[in-house]
Parts: sequence; structure tokens; C-alpha cells
Amino acid sequence: MKVVNTAVIGCGAISDIYLSNMMNRYATLNVTACSARHLEHAQKKAGKYGIRAMTVEEILADPEIELVVVLTQAHAHYELIRQALLAGKHVYTEKTMTTELHEAKELIALAAERGLRLGSAPETFMGSSFQTARQAMDAGLIGDVTSFHVVANRDLTLLASIFHFLREKGGGICFDYGVYYLTALLSLLGPAESVYAQVGNHQRVRRNVAEELPDFGQDYIYDNEAQVNAVLTLRSGVTGTFSLNGDSAHHDQAYFTIHGTKGILQLGDANQFGGEVRYLKNDRHTCNWEVLEPVSPLSMNARGIGPADMALCIWEGGEHLASGDMACHMLDVVERMIESGASGRAERMTTTFDRPEPFTRWDRILRK
Repeated sequence: MKVVNTAVIGCGAISDIYLSNMMNRYATLNVTACSARHLEHAQKKAGKYGIRAMTVEEILADPEIELVVVLTQAHAHYELIRQALLAGKHVYTEKTMTTELHEAKELIALAAERGLRLGSAPETFMGSSFQTARQAMDAGLIGDVTSFHVVANRDLTLLASIFHFLREKGGGICFDYGVYYLTALLSLLGPAESVYAQVGNHQRVRRNVAEELPDFGQDYIYDNEAQVNAVLTLRSGVTGTFSLNGDSAHHDQAYFTIHGTKGILQLGDANQFGGEVRYLKNDRHTCNWEVLEPVSPLSMNARGIGPADMALCIWEGGEHLASGDMACHMLDVVERMIESGASGRAERMTTTFDRPEPFTRWDRILRK
């Protein structure tokens, strides 16, 4: 199998699982280099994984590097992706592609103009949980879809105490967390048409509650969205609800269901790759949930499967699943939610995408 020479830009906490998986788990990638804003961080990471530490400029100028994986904070994505595309590199980025929809549209157009691939996380929809649900739906197990309901929560006061980037643009409950659920939903049911939402932040001034940190007990400003309650209508005509609460007292919980004429699917946490998929048959005599058999082994933290799939498609053709078009549309949905919260009316999407095919080629990407 041919491999794609790959470099990583961004050496923060998320880079370890990406580097480990891309180097040891996936057969389509050859990771050769990494870069960070501070070169010493890149040197430390490079020493750990036996690769080269390079500046961004050196990576972009290296003709041997074909694919760049961007793992920086979201506000830096646009410029790094633009530079990489202009340098002739394929690009995959962590979520979100950008923090502004108009920038994402510009990058999509630039990639198409240059004949390059552009992809973006979240890639958790490629894991066993949501692919199991996809197979069940395609087989007609729940009949025609009639509605969906997504509810998720987290403790933003605690998380923004620990992770300061959550206080910056792109760190709100929709941009940083809700995108997992939106991407999973869109990958299963297709593009959205319109949204009506209420969006709020009831606690702009918050107090650091992380006892282990030096700024424990000090106030900080949180200006991002903390709660959203939305009614989302898809282009298929199906309507459902989407609710996020960043002011919950417990760790992340999730409730994700798809209702159909023949049954109901209850899915796993879209922030994870695995988790049970439960099926309830439309039978008035019983109410027994059945756990469906997973369709793939991608149940653990499989980050890096998005760029690994892109690498396979670079050589063999076809569409990589974690596409730029879907990521752009997901960003469109987030922006329209926030816009609806401000306007008090339903807002229509300005983009669309083709629903990805089921992810069945995982066995050709995993190392044997």
C-alpha cells in the first residue's frame, strides 16, 4: 500500500493521540515531522515520536510532505490552512475548520481551485457507534425517519477554568462541543435547511474552580455561548431538537435518539468513537431494547482516522468521509443557530453537502 508523507502542525495535548494513532495504527500515513508555535515544544514531541521538528515554513517548503494535519487552536486554522493549500499541500484540520463561515467557504474554493483535498474533524462519526447506526438505518431497521432528539451537557465553568482556549472565540458550547453531535447527525441524516434557536450565556463572569491551578478562586470572563436550544429542520423535511447545556453540574452526558416508523435508535456519545447502539422495535406487545452488533473495531479513541482515510483516497480516488464540505455546512449550522438566537427568527443555511457514504474501508486503513 502506498503511504502519504504527513506533517503535524500543533503539538498540544491532542497531538499525542493523533501522532500515536497515525504512526502505529494506520497504514496509509507516514508521519515525518511536526511543528509548534514554540520550536522547543516541537522538538520535545519530535524526540518522543522519532520524527523531525520543523518550522511551519520548513514544512510548507518541503516537497516530500504531501499532507498537513493542523492541530492548533481554532482561531489559527484559517491562516495555516490557507498557507498550506497555497504551498500545494492537502490539509486535514481539527475542529472547527475555521471560526468564521466565510473563511471556510474561501478555503473550500481554494482547495478546489488547486486540486487539493481539505478535510476536518470531528471524525468520531466514522467510529463503530455511528456507523452501526448508519448500517441499521440503511437496512430499513427503523423505517422512515420521523424525528431526532439530541441533548448533551457539560460543566463549562470547570472546563474553562482549566482550558483557557475555551474562553476565546471558537470555544463556546456549540463550536467546541456541539460540533461532535451536529457532525454525527448530519452524516446520518443529511444537510440542514433551517434552524430556530435560543442561545444564551447566563454567567459572563465566572470563578475558577480548578483547585490545582494557581488562579483558583479568581474571576474570569466567558463571552461565548453556553446554552443552546434549537429546532432543526433538515432538507429531507425531518425536524428534530438539539439542546446543549454548558451550565450543568456533572460531566458530559448525552442523549441521542432517532425515531422512525418501525423503531427507535438510541446512539452513543458523539464525542466518542464507540458506545452501544440500542434498537427498540415498533411492537405494542413488548418494550425490549436490543443492543446492535458493532460493524467495526473503531470503538476506542481512533483520532487520526480522518486523515488516514484521506490518504487512501489521495492514491485511489473517491471521496474522503470527513470532508471539507460537510465541515463547512456544520459551521453554517452553528452560525445560523447563534444568529437565530440573536434575531428571534428561523434562519436558513447558505451551504449544503452530499451525505457521506458508509465507512466500510476501515479494514484497508488499519495496520494488520
